[in-house]
Amino acid sequence: MAIGPRLGELLIKEGLIKPAQLEKALEIYKKTGQRLGVIIVEQGFAREEQISKVLEKHYQLPSIDLSKWVFDPQILKLVSRDICEKNCIIPVMKQGNTLVVAFADPSNIFVREDISFITRSKIQVVVTSEASIMGAIHKSFGDKMNQMTLQQKTTDKGEEEYQVAGVGQSDIVVSGGEIGEDAPIVKFVNTVLSEAIKRRASDIHFEPYEKKFRVRFRIDGILVETIEPPQGTMAVVTSRLKIMAKLDIAEKRKPQDGRIKVKTSRGSEIDFRVSTIPTLWGEKVVLRILDKSTVQLDIDKLDMERDDLEIFKTTINYSQGMVLITGPTGSGKTTTIYAALSELNKTDTNINTVEDPIEFNLEGINQVQMNVDTGLTFAVAIKAFLRQDPDVLMVGEIRDFETAEIAFKAASTGHMVVSTLHTNDAPSTIIRLTEIGIPSYLITSCVNLIVAQRLLGKICENCKVAVEVNPQALKILGVTSKEFSEYKLMKGKGCSFCNNTGIRGRIPIFELLPLTDKIKEAILNGASQAQLRNLSNELGLKTLRKAALLKLKRGETTIEEVLGASVKD
Repeated sequence: MAIGPRLGELLIKEGLIKPAQLEKALEIYKKTGQRLGVIIVEQGFAREEQISKVLEKHYQLPSIDLSKWVFDPQILKLVSRDICEKNCIIPVMKQGNTLVVAFADPSNIFVREDISFITRSKIQVVVTSEASIMGAIHKSFGDKMNQMTLQQKTTDKGEEEYQVAGVGQSDIVVSGGEIGEDAPIVKFVNTVLSEAIKRRASDIHFEPYEKKFRVRFRIDGILVETIEPPQGTMAVVTSRLKIMAKLDIAEKRKPQDGRIKVKTSRGSEIDFRVSTIPTLWGEKVVLRILDKSTVQLDIDKLDMERDDLEIFKTTINYSQGMVLITGPTGSGKTTTIYAALSELNKTDTNINTVEDPIEFNLEGINQVQMNVDTGLTFAVAIKAFLRQDPDVLMVGEIRDFETAEIAFKAASTGHMVVSTLHTNDAPSTIIRLTEIGIPSYLITSCVNLIVAQRLLGKICENCKVAVEVNPQALKILGVTSKEFSEYKLMKGKGCSFCNNTGIRGRIPIFELLPLTDKIKEAILNGASQAQLRNLSNELGLKTLRKAALLKLKRGETTIEEVLGASVKD
């Protein structure tokens, strides 16, 4: 690419600047991140027109003087300001189906292809200097309008719908106006996001295949196929989503992660965590939806059984030690851990968290975003926290020995540590910690409580009906014949309220493993996962299976949901 250091090499080769001048410009470039061509012009090493002539000669393309060009607002709407600034381009004019675009780096064919997709036009390239393009962008686009919000309005039927509209709130980071708010692709993407929110989806999957481009929502844990994208729009839909998430639209070979943040007119915040990955037929994009207005931060409303809740609240209020929240991805660990932090969030308590990513902002809590690129790992953050007089530390996830070691050190030196692990149940957490490298004596001296959890589908209250008890299914779940009469099984018939699934919403189940003296003794003696499980049963502790059966007995969930949760004794 000519943009960056190679531009300097090209200018030296043509005798336009001296090596010492390039060295000085590169120093400013590394410190500020400002475009090298702009620096060279600002430092007086070369003029814009001189750089344009060098580019014209090198690329054998016509150059253009943008300082005298009058831009058509309708042409500028074809490509967003964000794309123009990021790639140092600007649309100049359109003749028929050909769009003339000024580039500072015409060698970037990926950007050229993306602009062609976005605008549905053939691209004719002209060249000019970076300084000339950036000046034209600032002059022609005016004030930057790069925020938007999801607003709600009431339809004739009295239903709420969401639509994207520009606003000027600095805390909203979704890019708007990229292709023109009336462009079909903009409307389509906005429709998908709006529909996902209305249907309470937790994730949106944009999936490319050889002859199909599929969009699916995950609703109450179930993936359902939804809106069908227009034919041949895979690349431009992907580009639109990447633009909104501030990702590099030219990078198609590596996974990328970003975020889209919006607010509704009622003030609730909705985050879309965006992940892209290259697949055989194109880039797959998945959006995880985080609606802050639906997050339950009241610990008393976590739907824990009363005795479990009492143990949980008592333990997290200890002055030191460790509480571990475990479960697979999507089991509700984040909600539980944030509810615990909210319970501890008092004026006399210094709470520090390191997360990846920070999913919800909690006032009064010092939250740090992990950043591997800058060396800010979980372990590094915890070490820094220990020098800042902490009372409570929250570690987003214990992934490796280094993080585990420093977390256990914090827990053993007078601090309360709350963290998560990806394990199937509470006893397997002990085995996981020993596999990471934490010695048994440290586990027994630091860990106060392990909370394992799952989410079960909740029967739709709108179409809930009684069903005949299936003895064989209950036997598979471990219910004895004497207990059959206690079960009044229910199911949802399916209605528009629950998308005809019979399930609307999800309910958590919990397995609490307090490290009692007997549990500690077993751990120190090298007990296996099965032995720890048997000991838990002997001590009368509620397992995930027992917690699920309680929900089943009360008619809150179905046999299929209990079986599907893969909980066991």
